[in-house]
Amino acid sequence: MEMFLVNARTGFLGLADEKLPYVVPLNFVYYNRAIYIHGAAHGRKIDIIGRNSNACFTVSEDLGTLTDPVPAKTDTSYMSVMLFGHIQIVTDLNEATSAMQEMLNKYVPGYYHSPLSKSHVEKYRSSLGSRTAVLKLVPESISAKLNEVNEAAKFYPGKTALDKSR
Repeated sequence: MEMFLVNARTGFLGLADEKLPYVVPLNFVYYNRAIYIHGAAHGRKIDIIGRNSNACFTVSEDLGTLTDPVPAKTDTSYMSVMLFGHIQIVTDLNEATSAMQEMLNKYVPGYYHSPLSKSHVEKYRSSLGSRTAVLKLVPESISAKLNEVNEAAKFYPGKTALDKSR
């Protein structure tokens, strides 16, 4: 499960915005047993967290469709992990810089020749002028589900129910 979280590229942050849920897809890093994300320091996500820090972070990967001669037994192979807890803005500059460095290591490994500086994290502004916030979700509970791949049953373009292999 931890390797899945380390390698997965997109997760979905779920927040409770009064009567309606608010879910946003994000890049993330699973680091020091927590989920770290980043984004604008102002906006809907930050406003919701300010009112209610309860959060769920979900990561799911489709591993392929599994065929069966019986249509009702056609299935999907997947892995999913849901982490539940409270999300908070990271105020410690060292922690925020470490998390952002881990994110760079994950998404663009080896691209930069030197480590991310604390001053960059502290002073960076987006093209719209917004400061970047680093957020952290420490899971209070985690659930995972796996429906393993059966290579013999895996669908591929051109495969039909008349094929001898499942």
